[in-house]
Amino acid sequence: MRAVVARVTEASVTVDGEVVGAIDEPGLLVLLGVHVDDEPDKAPLMARKLHELRILADEESCATAGAPLLLVSQFTLYGDTRKGRRPSWIAAARPEPAKRIFDRVVAELRERGARVSTGVFGAQMAVRSVNDGPFTVLVEV
Repeated sequence: MRAVVARVTEASVTVDGEVVGAIDEPGLLVLLGVHVDDEPDKAPLMARKLHELRILADEESCATAGAPLLLVSQFTLYGDTRKGRRPSWIAAARPEPAKRIFDRVVAELRERGARVSTGVFGAQMAVRSVNDGPFTVLVEV
């Protein structure tokens, strides 16, 4: 599992002209990709890493600051561009297992008390963010 995590002052996801997920205060925008070999048992580890990642102001995490997270499914994080001009998606999980794992990460975060918003899995989404810093990291489990 791979996540691109950006510290933001605000972020939102729009589907068909409607905002479906948003945070309007400092927090994290998480683009989450699921690998073809990922199993659901990795979800708690990813949730913990995201919740406790100390990249907010004063080295705080969402757990310590109570900051929100906006999670967006992003299978393209596993696009392989090493050969040719067209990415290969063979390393990305198929939609059904990827959705189950994505939903499990969201559920694990909520069980930890995190404030979580999401996009719509598999939808054509417009993601808007105001990056803070910018400060962006890659998290893998």
